[in-house]
Amino acid sequence: MIEFDDVTRCYGDKIAVEQLSLVVSAGELFAYLGPNGAGKTTTIKMLVGLLRPTSGTLRVCGHDMADWPRAARRLVGYVPDEPFLYEKLSGREFLRFVAEMYGTPTAEVDTFIQREVERFELGEFVDSLAETYSHGMKQRTVFASAMLHDPPVLVIDEPMVGLDPRSARIVKDLLREQVAGGTTVFMSTHTLAVAEEIADRIGIICNGRLERVGTLGELLSDAGTEYPSLEEAFLDVTQRRQVGHASVESVGDVLPELGGGDGGG
Repeated sequence: MIEFDDVTRCYGDKIAVEQLSLVVSAGELFAYLGPNGAGKTTTIKMLVGLLRPTSGTLRVCGHDMADWPRAARRLVGYVPDEPFLYEKLSGREFLRFVAEMYGTPTAEVDTFIQREVERFELGEFVDSLAETYSHGMKQRTVFASAMLHDPPVLVIDEPMVGLDPRSARIVKDLLREQVAGGTTVFMSTHTLAVAEEIADRIGIICNGRLERVGTLGELLSDAGTEYPSLEEAFLDVTQRRQVGHASVESVGDVLPELGGGDGGG
C-alpha cells in the first residue's frame, strides 16, 4: 500500500507537488496522468526515496519514507523512464548484480533470475552485452530487475515508451498478473490508451495538484459532464486548471502595481 498524506514538495519558491493526499491499495494498478511539468516525476522521486517531501507524510507498506527510508525502499521495485544498464555487462550479469544488491540468498539467485528471464522472454539476448540491446530489450531487462526481489510495490515511469507491440503486450500482461497477486502498481504515463486498458483507478495531476481521481467510468462521468473518452476528460481537466492557474498568476502580477500606485494602502 502507498499512502500520501498532505504531501508537498517545493524547489525553492516553486511548488512542484501541493498537498497530495492519496491511498493506493494492495492489488491495485493506479495510473498517474498529467501534462509535462505537472509534478509526476517529483511524485515518483519522492515515492522511491530520491526526494524527501517538504511537508506531509509518505508511507510505503506502513513505513514512513522519512523515518525508515531504507526499509521502505527495499519494498519498492522501480522502473525509470530511461532504462539504465551497464553496457559492458550482459543482462544476466546485471540481474545478478541487482539480486545481490537486494540481499537475495546466493542459493536462490539463479532461480530468481531464470524466473524473470522466462517472464520477460529475455532468453535470446540475456547473455549478450547490454550495449547490443535495443530500447525494448533494455526496458524488459530493467523490468525484470525491478521484480527480482518480489517487491510488494512497483513504481513505473512511462512503461511503454519505445516498446514494440510484443514487448508492450508482455509488460501489460505481467503488470495485471502482479496486481492479481496483490502487488501495488503506481504507474506514470502519457499513454492514455494504456491507462484506459489496464488501470483500476486513474489520477490526473496538473500544476502540482491532484485534480481528479477515480475509475475510468467515474472520470468519464465527472460532475455531470459526460466525456466520450479519457482523452477528452484529461484535456478538459488540465486545460481548465491551466487557464485558472494563469488567471491567478495574472491577478498576482497586477495587484502589486495597484497597491504601489496609491502608496501601498
